[in-house]
Amino acid sequence: MSGTRAAIRYAKAVLSLAVEQKSTEAVYNDMKLIANTISENTDLGLALKNAIAKQGTKKQILNQVFPKLNALSSRLFDVLVDNNRIDTIVDVAQKYNELYEAHIGKEKATVTTAVPITDDLEIKVMAKIKELTSKSVELENIVNESIIGGFILRVGDIQYNASIANKLNKLKREFTLN
Repeated sequence: MSGTRAAIRYAKAVLSLAVEQKSTEAVYNDMKLIANTISENTDLGLALKNAIAKQGTKKQILNQVFPKLNALSSRLFDVLVDNNRIDTIVDVAQKYNELYEAHIGKEKATVTTAVPITDDLEIKVMAKIKELTSKSVELENIVNESIIGGFILRVGDIQYNASIANKLNKLKREFTLN
């Protein structure tokens, strides 16, 4: 929990500096690269979380793996190493990306369907999203057969449930109350 709070604080600080230096997009690209690379490479992730390894060694590893980062992104390595928080780099990168997307008015929406989403359903879902929010949205499809049909849409903290399973549960509750 405290690691997540710390990651949010570092991410907010980096975003604030990036806005001042007009390098938000460059840092966003760096953070995506950092988060993806470390998440996909378990050995690198383990090396950064290793309590025995020296902080300077971890910094050297990161500088060798990511030699062409924006100066602000490289400086983040220094700050995290100095504060013994380099193991939170993936969390910081992911939080920065979330904050950046919110900063530019972009939001992630998830639509859960019983089968992979069709073009026709995607058009209906995008219409519902426009009804719920004015932000630009990146749509992610999750397949969950237990909803039987229809869809469940989540945009930020808003949820719209148009699934068959939900309608059946409502009917069941009505019949048990009567």
